Amino acid sequence: MSSHRLRLGRRSIIGQVYVLTTTTHQRDRLFDSDATVACVTDQLRYIEDRGLAQSFEWVVMPDHVHWMFELRASDLAGIARRLKSSSSLALNRMRGCQKTVWQPGYFDHAVRAEESLVRQAVYIVGNPIRAGLATQVGEYPYAWSLWS
Repeated sequence: MSSHRLRLGRRSIIGQVYVLTTTTHQRDRLFDSDATVACVTDQLRYIEDRGLAQSFEWVVMPDHVHWMFELRASDLAGIARRLKSSSSLALNRMRGCQKTVWQPGYFDHAVRAEESLVRQAVYIVGNPIRAGLATQVGEYPYAWSLWS
């Protein structure tokens, strides 16, 4: 789906819980080591430390990221832009190159009910298992949850 179509109907609401998913350029498996994953997780923590979002959980897969958070300030587009641009800069600096890291756009889902929150949380922590990277929840090293 084009990034323009993903923006249709997108709203940023302070206090709303969102799940943001973004994918690497050409689904390149860039996040397969502690060092490369830290380029993303450091930015997630930076955004939280600045009071822009409260993370509930995230998982950094080799070629994409799922992040569930409550929007505290700024707007959804600004949060996504900060995450993607800052992690791109950090990754390219570490690798000593200037390559495209992320596909344009991102997918977001506004979590509207407690049942949906649980369903989204289960999906995120189960992603490494479905991908064959772990056999049980909590085993994959590049995932974090407020509830664990």
